[in-house]
Amino acid sequence: MSKQVFNPNPEFAKNANIGSMDEYNALMDKAKENYEGFWGDYAKEKLDWIKPFTNVLDESNAPFVKWFDGGKLNVSTQCIDRHLNTRKNKAAIIFEGDRGDIQTITYLDLYKKVNRFANLLKEDFGVKKGDRVVIYMPMIPEVAYAMLACARIGAIHSIVFGGFSSEALKDRIEDAQAKVVITADGAFRKEKPYMLKPVVDTAIGKGSPVKKVLVVERNNEDVTWVAGRDYSYNELIKNKSSECEAEVMDAEDPLFLLYTSGSTGKPKGVQHNSAGYILWAQMTMEWVFDVKENDTYWCTADVGWITGHTYIVYGPLAMGATTVMFEGVITYPDAGRPWAMVENHRINQFYTAPTAIRVLHKMGEDAPRKYDLSSLKVLGTVGEPIDPPAWKWYYEEVGNSQCAIVDTYWQTETGGHIVSPLPGATPIKPACATLPLPGIIAEILDPVTGELAEVGETGYMCITKPWPAQIRAVWGDEQRYIKSYFGDVKKDGKAVYFTGDGARYDEDGYITITGRTDDVINVSGHRMGTAEVEAAIKKHPNVAEVAVVGRPHELKGEGIFAYVVLKSDQGVADEVQEFTIINQIIKKEIGNIATCDDIVFISGLPKTRSGKIMRRILRAIAKGEAITQDISTLEDPSVVATIEKMVNS
Repeated sequence: MSKQVFNPNPEFAKNANIGSMDEYNALMDKAKENYEGFWGDYAKEKLDWIKPFTNVLDESNAPFVKWFDGGKLNVSTQCIDRHLNTRKNKAAIIFEGDRGDIQTITYLDLYKKVNRFANLLKEDFGVKKGDRVVIYMPMIPEVAYAMLACARIGAIHSIVFGGFSSEALKDRIEDAQAKVVITADGAFRKEKPYMLKPVVDTAIGKGSPVKKVLVVERNNEDVTWVAGRDYSYNELIKNKSSECEAEVMDAEDPLFLLYTSGSTGKPKGVQHNSAGYILWAQMTMEWVFDVKENDTYWCTADVGWITGHTYIVYGPLAMGATTVMFEGVITYPDAGRPWAMVENHRINQFYTAPTAIRVLHKMGEDAPRKYDLSSLKVLGTVGEPIDPPAWKWYYEEVGNSQCAIVDTYWQTETGGHIVSPLPGATPIKPACATLPLPGIIAEILDPVTGELAEVGETGYMCITKPWPAQIRAVWGDEQRYIKSYFGDVKKDGKAVYFTGDGARYDEDGYITITGRTDDVINVSGHRMGTAEVEAAIKKHPNVAEVAVVGRPHELKGEGIFAYVVLKSDQGVADEVQEFTIINQIIKKEIGNIATCDDIVFISGLPKTRSGKIMRRILRAIAKGEAITQDISTLEDPSVVATIEKMVNS
């Protein structure tokens, strides 16, 4: 880890929501001294209650906890109605389509559109409180309307990423027992239409719980319409009232399900509830991104993932911000696309994945210099640890060495950020998640003793007290919830939430995430985090991307196998030489034990359309196993065969 420290911009810190480490430490002290009081005060301040809560935290049935018991509210009114007196003409959502088409939706527009959508679901589809609605949509404004309409009438939405196959969609529909699917005919990607409705048709077979399908006609391609099941949103919405009374919801009523891949292969329906989730979504927007009243904020994620839920829709709208929604690919038509959008929309906060940063760096190292990026105040990263070279380019070229980079650590299950720098307070170390956010009691524990890990020693990243936005259940499977999150680590004899990630403290108490503990390679009895090895390889100046996996080794048990994508398009002049140089870097950064047994130079990694590297596929290829996983969700499925050929040649 880099020892270089970047202090907050003093001018920025003057007006930051948390503007110094003294303020941060005071908040942490308050949380530790009076945990329930800390959260209760913020819940009263940030949320508009229909009926106030009577109890802050109930742990009597831990790990099934309750927050703000007795309180009643509605999440859609948190995100829309309460802003109408002061912000009705302010942009709530700025949408930019793949082809450059732009819509600006004010808070008053949003109110009317969500109410019409809610009335459609109630009146035409019979959706009521507690019903599950699957949303399989592209990144268009109607996906936000659908989410908020479900919240308004008390239905539980479950968004399935629009890149998932029909089989993946079917599994999620059946597990949630959804009665309605909301989809689109298709959308646009790189100026070409692509289709979603046919995937839905395949997923809904005989015996499906789905009774009705609502289709938003986005690209007006021909699709099959099943009489009595499929209905046009564009037609039905025309005559709906723009007034819809919000359902009164208990604080602990479910808001949404979001399915994540589990180690067993069966997706887990992560359940988030209403009050605690929306509270933390808003607080982290204000603290981590330091979003102010007149800021325009852009998160490049897809709403099919938790990042899109919390930091495109719910968080920004709960605090009354302007959120940018983008349909397309940020590298199309070239690597200047995101920077042109920053310039055109005067974006103040920009939040994306390290994978995207590395690709933008590779495709257009000098591209940011061609645009006016002076509006930027905070840069963010999400989804995986960011390596120091990517961090450096992001900081210097995109942020002009003026913007804090908030390297956010969190999960689908945590609902929002749990470890992150605060842009006006935290001295930042590149590629380091830094410190837990106020109110989050995150600790690195020894998995055997349950004691705090020693400085420099890798332990288990845990949260040792419940927090309002935590996962409440795995839908329909109590035992899986307990086993998945509370079965591995105990502190003082009590099971605590284990994130599944390894981490270590440095001498300043800063936290660096070392990667999934199930992404650990056991080399001659020594456990090597793949993220750590990848970070070392990325220090090679010509390495653009890398993925490291384990491969059976006759002597060591497991050997280290690296897939490397080079920045140069000219290929590798001397693979033996490159192999040697990379291992020399690893020896320097980690030690001999972490050197690679195999390195394959490839043209691209298998990634989902959201940029996630599919390491399970790479592990299977390295082991010579057949690929049984659905590869239709990949950005470029053909890359799998290419990699197999290169590995086996």
